[in-house]
Amino acid sequence: MLKLERLGEIAIMLANMKYVLTQAQKEHYAVPHFNVWNVEMLEGVMDAVEEAKSPVIISFGSGFLGNTEFDHYAKMMVGMAATSTMPVVLHWDHGRNIDVVTHAWQCGMNSLMIDNSAQNFEVNIKLTKEVVDKFHPMGIPIEAELGHVGAETVYEEALANYGYTDPSQAAEFVERTNIDSLAVAIGNQHGVYSSEPQINLEILEKVRDTVSIPLVLHGASGIGDEDIKKCIARGITKINIHTELCQAAMSAIVINQKEPFLKLQQEVRKAVAKRAMEKIKLFGSYGKARN
Repeated sequence: MLKLERLGEIAIMLANMKYVLTQAQKEHYAVPHFNVWNVEMLEGVMDAVEEAKSPVIISFGSGFLGNTEFDHYAKMMVGMAATSTMPVVLHWDHGRNIDVVTHAWQCGMNSLMIDNSAQNFEVNIKLTKEVVDKFHPMGIPIEAELGHVGAETVYEEALANYGYTDPSQAAEFVERTNIDSLAVAIGNQHGVYSSEPQINLEILEKVRDTVSIPLVLHGASGIGDEDIKKCIARGITKINIHTELCQAAMSAIVINQKEPFLKLQQEVRKAVAKRAMEKIKLFGSYGKARN
């Protein structure tokens, strides 16, 4: 864990999520959010970001703790972000309670998501506002989710009981919590889609009409390029990618499985960078970095 007196210094070196997303909203592109949890993923993403001159959000979450010791890995995230020539935000994804996001902040994350979307509307507001009230005085932007994207599962089963964002609740949720960005549930899902994603653009449009803050699309790996472009055109300004980075890494491992491990690691890093670059171009953030 980083010493608390270092956080102010770190924050100055990092990009501010609120500013980065506001710029994207003004210029009608989306900032890529890449979940990373090992060296190859982090370095591959940053290779692409430096080449593309793109702002980026690099993120970690509780789902990766079985693979990676975050307290140590966070130092690498902080180091690479702070020395990058591009605007880099460090984000904690899907924090389930105030203790989890507080620990993430203590480790150097300068943006936090509190996710109580599985709770009812009033509980979601209450728990989200507690996090906002604690971290806004420190200048830390907060993301929350209305509706419920849910965990990885068979897509058809997820759709049968899907928790779509209710546009009639969006304005009240944003006003009462004072969050900085809102994640929407519009047919998107985490993990691999077992059938064609059914993205409800009508709900997205209605939410966009009722709130002014940046909107976030989770579970974007596997959503077709045309649907991604339509989402951006309707106000999505932050798009989360994880599964496709893993798929790119696995393909590189299969292709190079007979190579020495040192060579294999290099190829995985290149494959992750290539996939990240594809997403950067698709989202329209290529060349948009503010130095």
